Amino acid sequence: MFTRFFLMILLALPVMAQGQQSMRKLLSADEARAWQAVGRINMAGAGFCTGALIAPNLVLTAAHCMFDPQTHEKLSPDRISFLAGWRQGRAVAHGQARRTIVHPDYQHGKSAEVERVAVDIAVIELEHPIRNAAIVPFERYQRPNIGDQVKIVSYAKERSEMPSLEEACEVLGKTTQVMVMSCNVNFGSSGSPIFVMHNGVPKIASVVSAKANWQEQNVALGTSLGAPLDLLLAELAMGNDVFKSKKPGRLSLAEQLGRKKSSFLTN
Repeated sequence: MFTRFFLMILLALPVMAQGQQSMRKLLSADEARAWQAVGRINMAGAGFCTGALIAPNLVLTAAHCMFDPQTHEKLSPDRISFLAGWRQGRAVAHGQARRTIVHPDYQHGKSAEVERVAVDIAVIELEHPIRNAAIVPFERYQRPNIGDQVKIVSYAKERSEMPSLEEACEVLGKTTQVMVMSCNVNFGSSGSPIFVMHNGVPKIASVVSAKANWQEQNVALGTSLGAPLDLLLAELAMGNDVFKSKKPGRLSLAEQLGRKKSSFLTN
């Protein structure tokens, strides 16, 4: 399946393609109520991403959101804050980052690789848990299958002040590490939670890492949340410091897939 992918890594920039027919803004408080645990991650001087609470003090997002897109340096926690339920200039709750945990195998840089997408996952530990009856952290959906319907809630350019919901998506393919979905994501959707509805309850199956073109259609790529997330939570429980990212590998995704050239979305 991956032999025909043309991958473009999404950077943590407030830019978004327009005219997505399946995406709609959550304009009213009633519409946004079910998604209050999704919020905007502000990185001082480095744009913003989207993240979601998986515990009162833990925000799940993409690893590349934890790096400055200009300097490629890892952001210090004091530059990172989480605005839960951010809508029209107000947040239901606010949290300041205490530390960030990035997968140890994540490689930050301009080259893109299958392995990079597979571990493009990070957890932000907040200084104080968010205790608000209106905000319920999301559970993980353990076994997404091909054909499952998925939804993405995200912030981006021209909708940075309120969340938008894309719900006409499905899982097109998957490996043990990467999910491929029909969602039409672009710049600014980095770290957005990908939900599967289970018994009427949204559960997180993945987070947006990259976009690709496959069989002449735009698709979204996300990290499977099994072992990669378990590893981060284990390191968090042990009190380990922030992981240090490895240097980028030599082979680009295009080279790994037998293509001579590829183009990547950069800042």
